[in-house]
Amino acid sequence: MSAHKITLADLDGLDLEDFDPAEYITSDVAAAAYINEALSTNDAALLASAIGDVARARGMSDIAKKAGITREALYKALRENSQPRMETIARVLGAMKLRFVVVPCDGDACAEHMVSTKASRASKVTGRTSAEKASILATKPATKKVAA
Repeated sequence: MSAHKITLADLDGLDLEDFDPAEYITSDVAAAAYINEALSTNDAALLASAIGDVARARGMSDIAKKAGITREALYKALRENSQPRMETIARVLGAMKLRFVVVPCDGDACAEHMVSTKASRASKVTGRTSAEKASILATKPATKKVAA
C-alpha cells in the first residue's frame, strides 16, 4: 500500500465493512469452487482458511459434530496460517459432503504446478541448516487424495 501512499490508518476512517466470504458461499457448487480455487494456489494455510470459511457458512457446530471433532478444535485446525492434518481436512470435507479428487492436467499446467510447488517448498527453508534445506527441497510435493 505504501506505493500509493495509503496507510492502514488512512483506511480506518472510511467505515469499510469487513468482507466475509462465508456470506456468499450459499451452495455446494459455490463451496466446491471456492475450495478448489484455494487448493490451486498450493498454499496449505489458504486451503485451511477456505475450508474454514465454508464450514462457517454451513455452521461450525454442525460441521464439527458431523466430523467428530470439537467446535474449538475445528476453529483451531482451520484458522489462518494453520497446517491441519490431512485426516482432519478429509473428515471436515466429508462432513460438508465434499471430497478431494485428482484430475489429469496438461503438460503446461503440470509444469506450472511443479514450479509453484517447488518455490513454495523453497520459501520454507529460510533460517535452516544446509542439511535441513536439502531434505525439504528433496521431498516430493504432496498430492491430493480422495477422501473416504
